[in-house]
Amino acid sequence: MTTVDFDALLEAAHGVAQAAYSPYSEVRVGAALLDDAGVVHLGCNVESASYGATICAERSALVAAVSQGQRSFQALAIWASPKARLMPCGICRQMLVEFAPELELVVASSGAGPERYNLADLLPGAVRPEHLR
Repeated sequence: MTTVDFDALLEAAHGVAQAAYSPYSEVRVGAALLDDAGVVHLGCNVESASYGATICAERSALVAAVSQGQRSFQALAIWASPKARLMPCGICRQMLVEFAPELELVVASSGAGPERYNLADLLPGAVRPEHLR
């Protein structure tokens, strides 16, 4: 594992948020997911006119990482354009816990400074792979 530079992760999340496709909400969200090898995987929100097909930045970054063969992660930074911090939704939390139940997160926005969290605290009682064995 590498030492986590949460400031650099937040900067990367802020940068990729500019690529968000959000014509309906006008909310831009970026995510930077650090894997155990020290590689950062980026994702942004991509909205759909059907809303239900929208993908969050967190899952966008996770899917990009998994598509590249990564399965272990140590940290995630999320930056959002609104003044309030936007926390990962329930679906994103569940997807992240699949790969990194103790993931460290830092969340910030245009109007709120960084705050750190642990994924296990954000989703107590999550369905885990070992529950299905």
